[in-house]
Amino acid sequence: MPDDPDTPIADASPELGAEPLPAWGAESRDVRLARLHRTARALPPLPGVYLMKDHKGVVLYVGKAGRLCDRVSSYFVPSADLGAKKQPMLDLLHDFDTVVCDSEWEALLAESRLIKDIRPRFNAMQMDDKTFPYLAITMRQDYPGVYITREPASPEFKGAKIFGPFTSPGALREAAQLLQRVFKFRTCHLDIVQGDPKNQRFRPCLLHAINQCTAPCAERITRAEYRADIDRFVRFIGSRRAAMLREMRGEMERAAAELNFERAATLRDQIRALEKLDERSDRAAGWQPETEIGYINPASALRSLQKTLGLDEPIRCIEGIDIAHLRGGETVGSKVCFVDGRPFKNEYRRYRITSVEDRGAGRNDDYASIREVVSRRYRDAGQGDELYPDLILIDGGLGQLHAAQSAFEQLDVRPPMVISLAKKQELLYVQERTEPIRLGRENLGLRLCQQIRDEAHRFAQHYHHILRRKKTLGED
Repeated sequence: MPDDPDTPIADASPELGAEPLPAWGAESRDVRLARLHRTARALPPLPGVYLMKDHKGVVLYVGKAGRLCDRVSSYFVPSADLGAKKQPMLDLLHDFDTVVCDSEWEALLAESRLIKDIRPRFNAMQMDDKTFPYLAITMRQDYPGVYITREPASPEFKGAKIFGPFTSPGALREAAQLLQRVFKFRTCHLDIVQGDPKNQRFRPCLLHAINQCTAPCAERITRAEYRADIDRFVRFIGSRRAAMLREMRGEMERAAAELNFERAATLRDQIRALEKLDERSDRAAGWQPETEIGYINPASALRSLQKTLGLDEPIRCIEGIDIAHLRGGETVGSKVCFVDGRPFKNEYRRYRITSVEDRGAGRNDDYASIREVVSRRYRDAGQGDELYPDLILIDGGLGQLHAAQSAFEQLDVRPPMVISLAKKQELLYVQERTEPIRLGRENLGLRLCQQIRDEAHRFAQHYHHILRRKKTLGED
């Protein structure tokens, strides 16, 4: 099976009774679109994402839908007008994949993640570095501030409580302004220290004058009282906010009954903004690792890693490899690329493992899977078609490192350095060394390796979950 870096590969066992896929060119354009329309109408009326593909299986476009059957089928009706940029896609479409999601906001996050990972040809939006926002509360400060940010891992938010990502930036900003009237937290970036004599002479900003901030900058509130307000705000954000919403709905109904429709409309919009706070994920889901990984200085980390490994030349390009499976099923591999300590998404690749598929349920062979990924990735480099990275990082311990090295022994060109990073104890195994390297948790080189390892793991798991869901739901 050829490498397919651009798209998840469709499940090898299509749904029973599904329409067979004709060869490309065997049907006219109208017949092809009619076939795709019939297939799309049979999709479930559920939220999800869809991936439009050409006859080679390359993903051309990724989109989201509140109802998959309605949205996907709309592409294939004769009157479909996709606009000047997307209309040519209809001449290339041969098939599509779908992934059912639990909610529309999850579909939105999945769409954004897939676009960033796959970078389809016809997706003009979300291929840049834009991300969904977070709400950060700087709990380590004497007087915590509340901020909306797209960079929750930046140094200023170290130790902060982070909520999100939120799928509606506008609703988040509106809800934050509304909640500031209730909890009166500060949103300024002043460095406020309890007991600082300057606080007594400081003039509060306009937010204090309009009763939206308790002015800790001028010590108009004690630290204990302010922290109590922040604690209530944190509990409110983390809960379902039912009590406050009930009160607001009651006030809205009273305003409508009194024919005060402007006030009722304002309350309606505020209620909707607060309800949209539930349309969020959390950092553990890993939707936006490019913003959530801990901040380190890339140049310093690369120098530290070069010194640890004893390399004469600077490290610029690092590739990380990982394997994902569930009891041996739907085994996939991933390769991620970091250049100068930053993710380089254009060189990400994923592989569906074929060499271990016959081992049966409940059995897996990580070593064989690593050998397959290494062979498939670096055989072209051995032929001079691609360049090797400066460093190759394998997720695992000594056994995984030996599996990778055994694959490299079959290739024409040897890599300059191959290492592996074992979980839990975070030991670094290096080629041709019998003993692992144990580094301190704050070592910058180790933290960079952890980021690359975790990103390779996320990238592999994401692909594995797509294949597992497709097989479980019987999707073709």
